[in-house]
Amino acid sequence: MTAPDVTAAGRAATTDPTVNPWERWSWVIQTVWLVFLVFPLLAVVSEPRPAWQALLGVALIVVFGLVYALGAQHVQRLERACRPWTGRGVAYLAVLVACTVGTATLIGPGSLGFLPFVVSFGMFALPVVWSMVVGVVCVVVAALTAVFVDPEEGTWVVAIIVFAVGAMTAVIRLMTDRGAQYEAMSRELALVAERERVARDVHDVLGHSLTVVTVKAELAERLVDLDPERAKAELAEIQALSRQALAEIRETVGGLRQARLGNELVSARTALAGAGIEAHVPDDPAAVDPRHRTVLAWVLREATTNVVRHSDADACWVELDSDRLTVRDDGRGLGGRPEGNGLRGLRERVEAAGGHLSLETGREGHGTVLEVRM
Repeated sequence: MTAPDVTAAGRAATTDPTVNPWERWSWVIQTVWLVFLVFPLLAVVSEPRPAWQALLGVALIVVFGLVYALGAQHVQRLERACRPWTGRGVAYLAVLVACTVGTATLIGPGSLGFLPFVVSFGMFALPVVWSMVVGVVCVVVAALTAVFVDPEEGTWVVAIIVFAVGAMTAVIRLMTDRGAQYEAMSRELALVAERERVARDVHDVLGHSLTVVTVKAELAERLVDLDPERAKAELAEIQALSRQALAEIRETVGGLRQARLGNELVSARTALAGAGIEAHVPDDPAAVDPRHRTVLAWVLREATTNVVRHSDADACWVELDSDRLTVRDDGRGLGGRPEGNGLRGLRERVEAAGGHLSLETGREGHGTVLEVRM
């Protein structure tokens, strides 16, 4: 596997109009601070020295500025490509340090003006541990220079600036890394939530549809000899249900599936009747608050599936209110059975919408009562 082309990614992001302008040109803002290189530049040209030394000092300062600007742009491309650092960043930092050391042999303590740039670049071009090491080393060098080499006020000011830059960039680096970890975790949680959503929707769609298809297929098998026309009608409905289930699965995978309470009331009545269960299901969902209809539609679908599959009931009652749905049957009750994947997914869906789901055995130990309150 080849590594991504960071340079190409940086060029594409630079020309992409959807990229935040601050992110696109932040490296330019960083290089604005190079104006402070004027002070070591004045120290090189203002003191009497051989011409070759003056030219060498100016060349080192110019190279330092160019490398810093290129390095800042490189670090920006790495951040945009989600790659925290590479050996190329170390090479940039090595050149910056070499220029600093070379200038120090010409102007002595005046070269401390390079250290804030070295600290700020190293803090973002290296892994976090090594960036902290670079920051500490630069602060120590500046402090020792101010104490033992040139204890004048100007040197102390530069040492304090180096410390301040190191502290601020260290905090920014740690916060940036923590923010990146948070974003990665958020993306992972969003992915897990989407997987769970698809799993719940697929279970609800297939569970209900296959249950109805199975019931109708059994009914058609019994009617083949007794009532061939009725059996043909049931088989036609099985075909229609199969096509509908396939379309719903496609919508679910695409994130487009939305259960409609009116449709689910009709479907519940059909499924219960097909299973030989007397259905007491309201016709109009208008009593339910529109904000809750989608969630209650999913609840009704799963509850009806469970009644048809597991209840062995003779009758089922569905009651609707503005913020409540109750599904009650006269079957064999819970019988100590644990909740299946369908009920667990349904409970998660209801709680995510701010509601509460309860499931208990009916009066006198007969039947099951499922109630959802939003």
